Amino acid sequence: MNRLHERYNKEISAALMKELNFPNVMMVPKLEKIVINSGVGEATQNIKVLDKVMEELATISGQKPSMRRAKKSIASFRLRAGQPVAATVTLRGERMYDFMDRFVSIVIPRMKDFRGMSKKSFDGKGNYTIAMKDQLVFPEINYSKVDKPKGMSITFVTSAKTNQDSMALLTQLGVPFR
Repeated sequence: MNRLHERYNKEISAALMKELNFPNVMMVPKLEKIVINSGVGEATQNIKVLDKVMEELATISGQKPSMRRAKKSIASFRLRAGQPVAATVTLRGERMYDFMDRFVSIVIPRMKDFRGMSKKSFDGKGNYTIAMKDQLVFPEINYSKVDKPKGMSITFVTSAKTNQDSMALLTQLGVPFR
């Protein structure tokens, strides 16, 4: 069992139960999944770019990403329906806790000009999304093999009903907010 998962089971759930005044331990919010998504606009001209992004996502997450295709054709973007445009990874279980542990303890301290995560990135249903400008903050990525920085979004999907409950959970898990 991952150390963050153990800490959640032993300390964090009890602390959240007390902090949020829940009478039942089953009401305590928990992390359900982490979705890492990287859209590649350049893939319309060069499909090799998407292959590189998928390889990097697999290195970061430890799991094979799935390719996402365009739903509609958009002529101004030179995009046809069914054309590959993005890569997505959904992490659950131990891989999710392992990624969360590495994200909080290694990746966030390596971010340039970091002043804390924005409190405005909640969606109203207890989910939190972080937009990353480049993949070089992950220690698994070899700097010499990266030709161009590519952004990604990381969404933390929680079982919390409100943003406040979700923020309390993520704070307990180690995410620093402003």
